[in-house]
Amino acid sequence: MDRARASSRLVRTMKVERQYASQLRKIATHIGELVATVWTPDDPAVADRIGQALERYAQIIEPWARVVGRRMVEEIDTRDRRAWREVSAEMSRIMQVQLNASDVGALTQQRLADQVRLITSLPREAAERVHKLTLEGLTQGTRAKDIAAEIMRSGDVAKSRANLIARTEVSRTSTEFTRARAEDIGSTHFIWRTSRDSDVRVTHKALEGKTFRWDEPPECDPGHHALPGAIWNCRCFPEPVF
Repeated sequence: MDRARASSRLVRTMKVERQYASQLRKIATHIGELVATVWTPDDPAVADRIGQALERYAQIIEPWARVVGRRMVEEIDTRDRRAWREVSAEMSRIMQVQLNASDVGALTQQRLADQVRLITSLPREAAERVHKLTLEGLTQGTRAKDIAAEIMRSGDVAKSRANLIARTEVSRTSTEFTRARAEDIGSTHFIWRTSRDSDVRVTHKALEGKTFRWDEPPECDPGHHALPGAIWNCRCFPEPVF
């Protein structure tokens, strides 16, 4: 795997990630607006009212989340199939036939369900944070002014979470589609590949070029075993071994 291929894959993935993150940040923006609208100083019941408003919002956006999540998953699937077609040109005719017959329908549905759950978690996590801040204020004597400032940051916190979801889920989806198609045509191992730039974390850089079983991913971060691209903020990817 040369640097050009690693760079090309990173560029393609980042494009999908930017589009997905942009959609999720819209939710974060609305979360901030909702909190600001409902927030009333010195109202002991305000946390409950904010929580109720955000829960209603989570339910309202579920159909939208399904559309946005499907668009991301299908885009990754299309790019993965295109990449496999390029690889299959070097494969035997029998392997090409088997690859074309690969069924990733169940995986597509699972990935879509995961996206809907994560997207709708944004307002729900914001509601939990508001309740936690309010409770800490009551039990720890935190100044009301400080609590109010933190509650009003709900939109920014949700935006950070939205970016993390987009970055992680796009890479994870790409990795899972690659694994599914590779295993379907007999691959049992993969080579860990990084994006080969200065942002690669040290623990992942140490895995570059090493071979592992699909069902036995290495410890890529202390205490965490995962496939490349399947853990938070990871831009690595697997190169199937045949």
